[in-house]
Amino acid sequence: MGMTPRMIRKTFSVPPLGCNCSIIGDPVTKQAIVVDPGGAPERILREVQQLGLTVTHILHTHAHLDHFLASGDMKKATGATLCLHHDDLDLWKMLEVQCELFGVAYVPVPLPDYWLKDEEKLLIGQVSVVALHTPGHTRGSMSFHFPSDKLVLAGDTLFRGSIGRTDLWGGDFDTIEQSIRERLYSLDDATIVVTGHGPETEIGIEKETNQFVRL
Repeated sequence: MGMTPRMIRKTFSVPPLGCNCSIIGDPVTKQAIVVDPGGAPERILREVQQLGLTVTHILHTHAHLDHFLASGDMKKATGATLCLHHDDLDLWKMLEVQCELFGVAYVPVPLPDYWLKDEEKLLIGQVSVVALHTPGHTRGSMSFHFPSDKLVLAGDTLFRGSIGRTDLWGGDFDTIEQSIRERLYSLDDATIVVTGHGPETEIGIEKETNQFVRL
């Protein structure tokens, strides 16, 4: 038997606020998810096309504008299922207000089609992803764990050497600290962390060096 090809992943930052958007695809079925399409839908769609993938789901780590501003256009173009944790519904409904506060042009986005649950497993072709509820940055913040690929998309919960802000709507420091300690730091040390903004890191490195939450 030959080796199963690795999953396809492309991560790049998108305007207006430099959110890291990830395209994750199954090399066999060519099905894909897009996580956190914060802006620049044309760029995201072009990347998907160049990888020869078909988007079935659009996942959101949370409902701040810079993580889902392109979701409406992406949904129109792909027909993919928009997914979010229900605890961020109020934030999702505030998109126009968020845009005004940050001076960003408002692009209407439909309501999510599907509410993600904690510990829920989604299959993208043959790629398995587990949705982890990691509140603290927002009430409905999620991280997406790919166990067989030792990868977690942590959104704005964990950054390299830092953690997500807790001074915005629904933010809470004690809650984010608990999410990081119990849900993220329990993952394999070699797990690569794609953060919501800025460079990637690894779970083991953060456990030892993160200035806010160390084990």
